[in-house]
This record gives sequence, structure tokens and C-alpha cells, in this order.
Amino acid sequence: MRILIFGINYAPELTGIGKYTGEMAAWLASQGHDMTAVTGLPYYPEWEIHDGYKKKWWVKERIDHVNIYRCPLYVPRKVTAVKRIIHEFTFLLGMLPVWLMLLFGRKYDLVLCVSPPFHMSILPLIYAKIRGVKLVTHIQDLQVDAARDLGMIKNKRGLDLMFKVEKMIFDASSAISTISPGMQRKIMAKNISPSKIIQFPNWVDESVINPMQKIHSLRNEFGIDQDAKVILYSGNLGEKQGLEVIVDVAKSFENQKDVVFVIVGCGGGKEKLENLVKESGLSNILFFPLQPYDKLAPLLAMADLHLVLQKQSASDLVMPSKLSAILAIGGCPIVTAIPGTSLYDIVFKHRMGILIKPECADSLKEGIELALKTDLTEYSTNARRYAEQFLSKEKVLRHVEASLEELIGKSSTPAQAVHEKQPERIEKVQALSQPAFKIAEKI
Repeated sequence: MRILIFGINYAPELTGIGKYTGEMAAWLASQGHDMTAVTGLPYYPEWEIHDGYKKKWWVKERIDHVNIYRCPLYVPRKVTAVKRIIHEFTFLLGMLPVWLMLLFGRKYDLVLCVSPPFHMSILPLIYAKIRGVKLVTHIQDLQVDAARDLGMIKNKRGLDLMFKVEKMIFDASSAISTISPGMQRKIMAKNISPSKIIQFPNWVDESVINPMQKIHSLRNEFGIDQDAKVILYSGNLGEKQGLEVIVDVAKSFENQKDVVFVIVGCGGGKEKLENLVKESGLSNILFFPLQPYDKLAPLLAMADLHLVLQKQSASDLVMPSKLSAILAIGGCPIVTAIPGTSLYDIVFKHRMGILIKPECADSLKEGIELALKTDLTEYSTNARRYAEQFLSKEKVLRHVEASLEELIGKSSTPAQAVHEKQPERIEKVQALSQPAFKIAEKI
């Protein structure tokens, strides 16, 4: 297949959407497919253009057998709703010359557009219509829903317009792919046929991210005692996560010298979080920068508990990609989720974590206290098993490949046969005998 990918984020970004888009393109190229990607200059999650790309405009390069066109874009130091809109709009402008060049170039079999930004698909859609090729819109976040529910955009007319543009894109797409049953339900609620939706989760390379002993973790490098109880949050420090609750809870453990909270990562909310810790005078919260991929397994292995936190209003609008690596390492996550969401259902059904109320310091405190005095071996075992069975990079990307080939009529094997064991169906989990953990009963 000849595949043209459009997406604002791409490798070498270490986390988030860019990581998955880059890995997918590289994997498909390794299978002999002709891959081209149109993307921005790398900036995430630091919100700063990476070294090697600063003061550059348009860049063409070839990495992992993928032809990459990088386009200029405005990257704000401090992210606000208005600045994010400008950021995304400038990428569309920067992408226009490359889009025009490709429009009159060779024909591709399929165009795959990664959202967010939700309006990213407008130019790819026009390309697909003019050139007569299939368009797949891949949804990592339901951006407009999240902007409304998180209160980032409050103008009703503006939101109505964005929802209309989103619906136009969905209707015009040959297929819509997304990463969780909850997002699939949300898309179907927009009057989109389920037959048009392809579901595949964000994967993990379980051969690289696997369980290891704490002695081999980053505890020594970070100066953390081997006997300490480490509660780790690693990932984007943004607005959707509601990370302020960590500071509130850490106050309750201030006198327990063997308990330490570790926050690793960067993002738009990091400065605010650091200021909260400083104002509180807490010494049991440690900050470290984002670690390179080859240190991800040792980083995760140092934790006794992993925090997977989101605001309640983000439920089922975003699926935390960090969870895949936590499960692969055999970690025990404490997850904020409400019943009926994909995140809750998956953790609940497979008994591989602790479920608590979102944005509730008391619930998080109680969950941590209970977990620290409980044998979590069963949850760790279940987590690793789930990652191997449902999140394997090779299995998921085989399913992606088969789905795309089937869409353009080149598949000899139906996609369902390649990936016939889906982790969750569209129906809600029903009649489960016991909750994932006692604290879940209080949600």
C-alpha cells in the first residue's frame, strides 16, 4: 500500500500521539508499505521546538524508511485555549505548500489523518476527494468534546461550528479509527454507523517494556532508597489530568518518611504544579524530567504504585496512553475513572488496578493507604497478562494493517481474523462478580 499520513505530532516525540503515529508509520514501512508523513517540527511534550529543528521552516527527511515532510508551526511557551487554537491553525498554514505539492504528485492508495487537531482532516479530505482515494480519520482524543466538557471553550456558537465541521469530516471519511470502546460509543452517538468504525488500542512493545526488579530500576540514579514506597506519576503534566490532587494527598503522608511521590514529565501544567509544591513546603514530592525511551522500563519498575489520573469531565474523551506501559511492566495502577467508561470497565473486568473517584483527594488517599498494606501480586500478574494478550505492538499493528488493506480491497485475510480477540466490545461490562479493589465500591 501507498499510505499518506497527516498529523501534527510525530517521532522523535517520546510521548503522546506523536510516539504512536511514528511507530505505526515505521512498522508499516518495515512490512514493505510505501509510507509518507506530513507533520510538524517536533515540540511535544516540552512545548518547545526540539534541538536540531530550531530556526527551521520546512524539512524533508527519511527516517525508518518513511518519507517525512515537517512543516513550521507556532509553539507557545505557556499553553492556553486561544494559543492552542493559533498553534494548530499555523500548522495548517505551514502544511499548505506541502499539501499542494503532494496534491499534484503521485497518487496514494489511502490517506490517514490523525486527530487532534480535529480540523486537521480538512485538507486531507479535500486531497482524498480530488484524487479519489480513501480517507481514514484516526481519533486519539475527541478534542471538541473535551474542550467543551473541560470548559476550555465556552462560546456556544463556536462549539456548534466545530461540531458541525467534525461531523462533516466523519461523514466524509471512508472509515474512522479510534483507541477505546468508550470513544467508539461517543463517535456512534454522533450518528456514525458502527460499521464505519475501526477500533485498536494504543499498543506497547512488551518485548522491551517488561517486568524487572527494583534493584535494576532508576531508584539509585534518582537517589531514592530501595526500601521506600514510591508512588509514581509519569507522563504529560497537562490540564486534563487534575494533578493538583497529588499535592493535597502528599500532605497526608508527610510524616511517613518511607513514602515518596515522584512526578516525571513535562507539560503546560508543570510550573503550576511545582509552585503548589513549593507553597506547601512539601519535601515528599520529587520532580524529574522526561526520560528517554530506553529508560522507560527502569523508570516504571521503581514504582510500587502508578497514578493514572484524569479529570472526571475527560472520561471516555481521552484514553491515557501511559497505562499500556504500566500494564506491560506489571505495575499496579491507581486509576481515576467512573463506572460505564472504557477505562473503568477494562480495569474492573481484568482486576488489574485500583479504581477511585476522579478529582477526589480523600479517595486517592484511601486507595494509596489500602494498596500499600495489600499484596498486589494478583493485580501485577493480571496487568502483564492483559498487555501481552491485548496491547502487543505486533498484534495491534497487524490488525491495523489488515484493516487498512481490507478498506482498499487489497486484503486476503479479513481484519477480524487477524485480531479476533478484541479486549472489550462495544457493550458495557456486565455482571462482574467483584470490583477491581475495595475502594472501587465507593465510586
